[in-house]
Amino acid sequence: MASMERKHENCSPFIPRRNTLRKTSAEIVSEARQSLRVQSTQRPFTPRDGHRQLFGKSSVRADRDNRPPSTFSLHAQNFDAPDSRPGSGTRLSPLNHKPKFPVPCDAEDAFKAFPKPPADPLEVKRGLAGARARLLRAGSLTTLPPVEGYTDVTERLNPGLDQNQPSTQQLLNTDHTKVHSGPHRPGPHRTTSESRITQPVVDSGVRPTDCTTGQRTELGNGKNTTSTEEDAESLVWNNTIGPLLQQLETVVAGSSEGSVDRLCDFCDRLHGTLAEAAMLGRRCKRRSGILRTLFRLIDLNSAQLNLHIAKLCLALCISGNNLLNICKLIFQISRSETNDLLFQNNSIIDSLLGVLSYEDVSTSGEALLYCVGTLKFLSGNSAILRLLLEKNCIGVAQKLLQRLHTVEETHFAIAGHILVQLTATLRNLADHPDSRPLFVSFSVLSELCLVLHHHRKDQDICTNISRIYSKLSSYSECRLALAQTPDCYQLFLELLTKHHQKQDLVVRLLFTLGNLTAKSDEARLQLFQCQGCMDTLLQVYDSYQRRDASPHTPSQTGASSLSKPSAPPTSVQEDDDVLVKLVRVLANMCIHPAVGPALATNTACIQLLMETLDLRSVQESEELLVNVAATINNLSFYQEESSAIRHSQLAIAKLMLKLVLSSSMDAMLEATRVYGNLSQSNDVRDFIMQNKVHQFVVTLLDSKSTEMCFSACGVLTNLALDPPNRVSLSLEGAAANLVDSLRDFGPGDWQLAGQICQALWNLIGGGSEKLLDTKERESLLEILTTYLDEEEALKWIENEDMRDFHRACWELEFLPVAQKLMKILQPLDLTA
Repeated sequence: MASMERKHENCSPFIPRRNTLRKTSAEIVSEARQSLRVQSTQRPFTPRDGHRQLFGKSSVRADRDNRPPSTFSLHAQNFDAPDSRPGSGTRLSPLNHKPKFPVPCDAEDAFKAFPKPPADPLEVKRGLAGARARLLRAGSLTTLPPVEGYTDVTERLNPGLDQNQPSTQQLLNTDHTKVHSGPHRPGPHRTTSESRITQPVVDSGVRPTDCTTGQRTELGNGKNTTSTEEDAESLVWNNTIGPLLQQLETVVAGSSEGSVDRLCDFCDRLHGTLAEAAMLGRRCKRRSGILRTLFRLIDLNSAQLNLHIAKLCLALCISGNNLLNICKLIFQISRSETNDLLFQNNSIIDSLLGVLSYEDVSTSGEALLYCVGTLKFLSGNSAILRLLLEKNCIGVAQKLLQRLHTVEETHFAIAGHILVQLTATLRNLADHPDSRPLFVSFSVLSELCLVLHHHRKDQDICTNISRIYSKLSSYSECRLALAQTPDCYQLFLELLTKHHQKQDLVVRLLFTLGNLTAKSDEARLQLFQCQGCMDTLLQVYDSYQRRDASPHTPSQTGASSLSKPSAPPTSVQEDDDVLVKLVRVLANMCIHPAVGPALATNTACIQLLMETLDLRSVQESEELLVNVAATINNLSFYQEESSAIRHSQLAIAKLMLKLVLSSSMDAMLEATRVYGNLSQSNDVRDFIMQNKVHQFVVTLLDSKSTEMCFSACGVLTNLALDPPNRVSLSLEGAAANLVDSLRDFGPGDWQLAGQICQALWNLIGGGSEKLLDTKERESLLEILTTYLDEEEALKWIENEDMRDFHRACWELEFLPVAQKLMKILQPLDLTA
């Protein structure tokens, strides 16, 4: 703060600053306006991908052969009708030889010769049916009904031939309820029609409650409970489910107009019936028959119907290859924006979120990939985006992020593919204002930092996360949450080093750093103290500054000498965008009282800033040059002997000419501010007068901008320190313009009014009051007399709080200098 006080003393040599510990609101406003300023810039634009694909054209995975495809064809034959078959993709041919039994061939009853399982006290033997049940429970492959196996093979080999497929009625006539094997064991409950070999390993991951495997049976009454449940299921099957399946096949065979709507209705009714009978998940013993029928409907190629089929299949807790294909089917439908309305009118999104919540990456990784890919497409629709937030999509995503942190090395690649889709989805969700509290409450921002740690080599993931950060870091609550994440600054610097050539990643990381350092002194210091901070930032600066610029010869006046770029103009604009964000970080960092002096002595940093002023033109790189000028202005605040700005101030003054002479008001304003600081030097004041910059400064007083007028007054205050300059300024009409500005801006901005009075004091003080003609002097006296009356000065302010604020500014900034100015004008008036 001591350096800030010294700066005010230099700018206002005729009014000693009060060195009080307690500052008024006016002093705070004054320091904020006259000293260092935070820079702002626009968030990088993210173009929307016109084609819905798993990995866009900009993805580094675009040329990889092992990445999952976005396009494929699905038919009923791609599904495994008995859902218990492992999804290995390998089909084994049936054995030709007949098994040999270890029993004499002349046995009276072959079944009697088989070894019997241990006696089960809870099992009730019921003749042949009981014997067959025991054989099935023992897992005998040879005792399964051969017709079921034949039907299964035929369906897979000839899925399109109806004559080779069993009808729904045939499926219904198969009596599954008579098969009883005593108390149910842990694992899936499957019937003979579902699989030849029971393989519960296909069911992976934690399943929701409606996907439990098997049925719970009390030890004391296994017979009664099980048989009651089977009787109830048979009743529902015969009375409702069976007829519904038969009607489905009838509608398909008829292919009548409106059949798709009828099929959708049948699917919904079937879903509702199964839910009411508690037969969803794997509880239904005849679910394989339902799945066979549903899978055959997929060949009708109706997006609307397929969504209903997919929802019901997921409710039946399919797994393995069938789960993957259903997720692919939903993904395929979501690729067309015209189908978004179908997802709005269908609860399939709930089913997808359920898959994300319970499926395991190690066994269902590719299914999760297409599931998240679907949500990525749908989140681009504003209406569905709102639905996703209401259905806790961010909470589900956060849990999935945590599971992906712990994947084994063998599944690291598929986890990376999933993360690309998941982070892209979160980026879309971040667009909605209601998502910000959710990102904070679920600690998603810190979770994403962990993802960056684990996948720092993956440019797609890093770019998506940088887009999330660049969006959310514009808001205070998200900015605070990110700033509290350990080592996020060091992580960002490492990514800038590793991926410095990837422009869209670099620009967003820099924009995020600029947001973090915009309002927080702690963030400025933490970033600066990171290992290799300045080396990293300056290396990126130098790389993008020289990437498209050809060798040049700087002109003496600092005019633009930018050669024609070798790359297209859009490339230059992208490079400039990186530099704009990077320079903003530097401007914000140097506001910290410990960081600013260190940056001011960094010769490499100052040289790069000056080089930018020389290389770029205002017409092509206006925002960049404005930010560079603002950064130099901030650094010029520190006027220590070791300051590189101080040693190069004359060269900087020359480079600022191009900004003052431009048609950009922003560029002129920043250049004027720089001249206001640099004009404390005699050499700079002489340069300004010799190059007639003072004429432009006087003209700026006529602008309608209070900021422009304030900056111009600062330059004129310093120029008027030299007596030879006062005459030149008066000849340019400086005094008259200052009086007019005082009349126009005074009552609304007492800080500006005080600055105008300072400029007038230096201009007409010390015996130079004759530079004012009689009309100008009388006008100035009239204005000062009115403004020095507190009641008159503040009468137009009605709000009491604002009145107190303006009174503080009036007393501190305006009153002392206005009273002294009156004293040098009144004696002349009395003599006259």
